[in-house]
Amino acid sequence: MRYQFAAVRGDSYDDNWLVIDCTVTTPEGNWSFTDPCLLTDEAREVTSWLRAVAAGTVAVTDPDAEGELSPDTCFIEPLLAFSLAGRSENGTAVIRIHLSLEAAPPWQQGDDGADIYRYSVKVQMDSAALLHAADQWDLALMPFPSR
Repeated sequence: MRYQFAAVRGDSYDDNWLVIDCTVTTPEGNWSFTDPCLLTDEAREVTSWLRAVAAGTVAVTDPDAEGELSPDTCFIEPLLAFSLAGRSENGTAVIRIHLSLEAAPPWQQGDDGADIYRYSVKVQMDSAALLHAADQWDLALMPFPSR
């Protein structure tokens, strides 16, 4: 949507925080969040990750021995992260979008002892859709160079 701070302050972090606006629709419910949760360079990592998933070079992330999932792409602010849940023989990928803290569903926010990255939404996409999503993300980031 915008930089968190309109004026450049001379701080490489504060100058580059992007406010992300997201609406989530699932069978469990709908919610939205608007939060400064990605740095400009981190936002560009999302594009690279989507393209790598489309190319088949991202490994599937399975739960660990305790059944916990850790995303393979995460950022300084742990509101948003990504991992690959699966891939079919025809190249269709199932990605997980991990949502934590202020980005989590309202019915999970404020849970005592809530694990970061505990909640995720799975999205099934073929390679063409992944590349299109990467292109659209790049277009949305064009007005926000690193400052």
